[in-house]
Amino acid sequence: MISRREALRLAALGTATILGAHPIAASAASKLRIGVLKFGTVSWELDTLKHHGFDAANGIELDVIYFAGEDATNVAMLAGAIDMIVTDWLWVSRQRSDGGDVTFAPYSTAVGAIMVKDASPIRTIADLKGKKLGVAGGALDKSWLLIQALARRDHGLDLPSVSDVVFGAPPLISQKAIQGELDAALNFWHFCARLEAGGFRRLIGADDAQTALGASGPVSALGYVFHDKWANENPQAARGFLKASAQAKDLLARSDEEWLRLAPIIRAEGPELAKLRDRYREGIPRRPVAEEAADAGKLYRVLAGIGGEKLVGSAPEMAPGTFWLEPPQ
Repeated sequence: MISRREALRLAALGTATILGAHPIAASAASKLRIGVLKFGTVSWELDTLKHHGFDAANGIELDVIYFAGEDATNVAMLAGAIDMIVTDWLWVSRQRSDGGDVTFAPYSTAVGAIMVKDASPIRTIADLKGKKLGVAGGALDKSWLLIQALARRDHGLDLPSVSDVVFGAPPLISQKAIQGELDAALNFWHFCARLEAGGFRRLIGADDAQTALGASGPVSALGYVFHDKWANENPQAARGFLKASAQAKDLLARSDEEWLRLAPIIRAEGPELAKLRDRYREGIPRRPVAEEAADAGKLYRVLAGIGGEKLVGSAPEMAPGTFWLEPPQ
C-alpha cells in the first residue's frame, strides 16, 4: 500500500501529464517549478517573464507546469511535485494553522466587483434588494463575503436573504449578465474588466469593501505560495523568482506594446485589451509586505466572522508567517 503523500504526488503528476506539461524534473537551487492554471491571468506575467529572459537574468530556470484546476495545483505543491503555486492567503493561513509551513508573497491586489449594465437603475448595495445577483466563486468567495459584511454593517441587509442569489462559473455568470438574465453580477477581476469594455459599470468592488472594513490600502488577493523550508534551502531561487516577477510587472506597467504582444494569449483586443491592461496595472502590489499582512489580519477577522469554520477552520486569527517577509541577504 502506498502512503497518502505518495498517492497525492502521483495524482499531481498525472494531472500535469494529461495537460501535456513540461516533464517535472528534480529540484535544484537554480530550478523552480511553478504550477499554474492553463488559462489563468498569471500566465500573462509568466509569459512576459520568460519571453524577456528575466528568469535567466536572475539566476533561475523557471519550469511552468499547467494544471486543470486550483485544487490540483494545491495538491501538487503539498505533495512536493512542484515548488510554487498561486493562491490566496486564506488558504495559506489555514494550512499554517494546521501545522503546515506554506507562505505567501503578494502577486496581485486585483479583486472582483459587482457589475451592472450602464443603464441599470441599481446605484448602491441597498438597491440589490429583491434583485437577481449572480456570484462567481461560490458561497465562500472572499469578495462575496466582504461585500456581504459591508451590506450588513452599512445597510442592515443580509444579501443572501433579500436577493435572489445564484452561483456559477465565471464565464457563465458573465454570459448571463450580458444576456440580461441577471440584474447584477459579482465576478473575478478580469471578467469584470471584459464586462466594463462591453457596456457595464462597477457598482462596488471588493477593494472598496476592504477599505471600508478597515484595510488602510490594497491587499493582495493572490500571491506566489511556497514552503518556508524550500525558500530556506533555495534562497537564491526564491529571491531570483520574485525579482524576475517584479521586472515582468514593471514592463507590463509601462509598455503598451507588451500587451499587444500578449493579445493572442489574453484573447482580447481593442478596448477590451486596454481595460484588462489598465485593471492589471492597478492590481500591481506597491506597498510594503508588512503593511499588507497587517491589513490582511484585519480582514481575516471580518471573513472569519461571516464565513465561519467552513472558511477558516478553527483559527480565530490569521496564522503568523502567512505573508513571507524576505530575510535579509
